Amino acid sequence: MRILVTGSSGHLGEALVRVLGAEGHDVTGLDVLEGPCTTAVGSITDRDTVARHVAGADAVLHTATLHKPHVGSHARARFVDVNVTGTLNLLEEAVGAGVGAFVFTSTTSAFGRALTPGEGEPAAWITEDVVPVPRNVYGVTKTSAEGLCELVHRDHGLPVVILRTSRFFPEADDRDDVRAAYDDLNLKVNELLYRRVDLEDVVAAHRVALERAGPLDFGRYIISATTPFSPQDVAELREDAPAVVARLFADQEALYRERGWRMFPSIERVYDNARARAELGWRPRHDFRRALDRLAAGGDPRSELALAVGAKGYHAETTGPYTTR
Repeated sequence: MRILVTGSSGHLGEALVRVLGAEGHDVTGLDVLEGPCTTAVGSITDRDTVARHVAGADAVLHTATLHKPHVGSHARARFVDVNVTGTLNLLEEAVGAGVGAFVFTSTTSAFGRALTPGEGEPAAWITEDVVPVPRNVYGVTKTSAEGLCELVHRDHGLPVVILRTSRFFPEADDRDDVRAAYDDLNLKVNELLYRRVDLEDVVAAHRVALERAGPLDFGRYIISATTPFSPQDVAELREDAPAVVARLFADQEALYRERGWRMFPSIERVYDNARARAELGWRPRHDFRRALDRLAAGGDPRSELALAVGAKGYHAETTGPYTTR
């Protein structure tokens, strides 16, 4: 299969090119930055560049984007150029080239303010049916791009799958108070309970989306590690998350105590990936239980793929935890 991967110098783009290339697919990696998995340097905002690289492709995996860390460094107009116009360029060229599957990497950040419950309210249980309330230009442009995906699908029949991925980046948290309070790996393992996914599982979701795009025609899915929680837990999670976790995982407290780790006192939202597992047939391997088991065995809870791709950063200049190395 001939596949175009946009954003091939980023975390997910590089991982996709690595995996798909190893499987024998003919992969073109397109990015504005050079990288080990980028074979074509160019911008998705340039229509001619897009047309040249979409031509002859059987599928497009569109991961290129300006991210949340760019909100403070890039103008809103630039977000519209890349995240909205760039996506439209790819969609329309994909239609013209007869592409058989278009997979768009979106984000759970699109839910925005819907993720934050009010004072005294239980944790928010987040499914695909929750209506997004974007918090910033990143969320606005990602939801707008999703809307274009759906519009082009309806108008032209392009098979499209939208994947709203939760956190998978390896960089430190952008909140100073959180970085000061928690060891970085402690933080990321905690997040596997409700808002994080391993890079290997994100790649697997894109792989099954490629296969299922035709039969599904159109779909939108949350891609996050399988939570051990249920909707019946949401009130207690907001009030006393450690009690819920200790009840579900008898060995968690001892494993954390050995490392000087702590569970979050409160969890305010939980992503439910049930629809992606049921309709896509996605089978994520990495969750909180697996992380505890790997820690107990003296291993790293992250996948080999995540460790191999490593940190990328988002800025060339010094801007805190998201600076490139």
